[in-house]
Amino acid sequence: MDFALSDDQRAIQEAARAFLSDAASAEAVRAAVEGASGFDGALWQGLGDMGFAGLMVPEAHGGLGLGAVEMTLVLEEMGRCLAPVPFFETAVLAVQAVLAAGNEGQLSTLLPRLACGTRACFAGTADRPALSGGRLTGKANFVTFAHVAELIVVATSDNSLIVLEADAPGLTIEPLPSLDRTRRFARLTFDCVITPDQLLGTPGNARAAIDRTLTIGAGLLAAEQTGVAHYSLDATVDYARQRVQFGRVIGSFQAYKHMLADMMMLVEASRSAAYYAAAAIDEDGTELAEACHVAREYVSDACRSVTGDAIQLHGGIGFTGEHYAHLYFKRARATASWLGSPDQHREALATILFEDAA
Repeated sequence: MDFALSDDQRAIQEAARAFLSDAASAEAVRAAVEGASGFDGALWQGLGDMGFAGLMVPEAHGGLGLGAVEMTLVLEEMGRCLAPVPFFETAVLAVQAVLAAGNEGQLSTLLPRLACGTRACFAGTADRPALSGGRLTGKANFVTFAHVAELIVVATSDNSLIVLEADAPGLTIEPLPSLDRTRRFARLTFDCVITPDQLLGTPGNARAAIDRTLTIGAGLLAAEQTGVAHYSLDATVDYARQRVQFGRVIGSFQAYKHMLADMMMLVEASRSAAYYAAAAIDEDGTELAEACHVAREYVSDACRSVTGDAIQLHGGIGFTGEHYAHLYFKRARATASWLGSPDQHREALATILFEDAA
């Protein structure tokens, strides 16, 4: 694998950083967090206009036709600013589900909508509803950004994949309290009649597509977590250069420097793991699942550690609601349990390694 970024990839990374630095400034994110929906419509419109929502959608269906490495570069920038939009839910989870299970007609219908910025969410990462006799019933909890989604991709307990419009009869969406105010949760309650065109693939035969979607999603989520950790490190370094105590900047104290060095090592190792997962996804070989599980279990723990240290090293100001450190810490905590906890990914990794050994 060649981990050197091409000129085009660097251009994508720089474009994402320049756009998000302006459109997702700290003030804009704070305003969205304190709003009723926790969603920044102007930011989402801008991302759609730049084509980022269709980054991994094939060109034949209106997207940019790029891969996981390019998506990783954008997701890292999204994590740096805690962008309060359903980008990951739409551009990663929904797109991957449709690509994995949709027929040609569904690809031609759904992918152009997603590429153009139709907001989507993925239900079924926690509880899953049931499909029986053509009727979808039950609940799905902790569905991120469901309250602002226009399309709902549902994974059922019987391994079916379904796509619903947000205004589908029998679907109720209830916002839930969330630790991470930049990525809100909702509970979905289903009592819907399902038609054949709403099914991705055939009933009960989407297990492989669901597993692939969640595995790729887990690997790419590590990139967003890396951005969260990297911003926390950068903010702490800036603070260490400004804060003066006992006549010296606090960054000159040995204990402080050692903690910063440990944080930097975690961030750099996280980036390596996330890039390796992205490269494995693009190669689509035997290492895909292993690389994604490794990235998620390592980066989840690293992100929690770095964001926690950032609060500690900011001193008293880091514990206040006015400072931004707590938003990054809460994103790290909430994301670590989404799409599988670190322990679940370690267990999945162990299963793969034992199977290989056998």
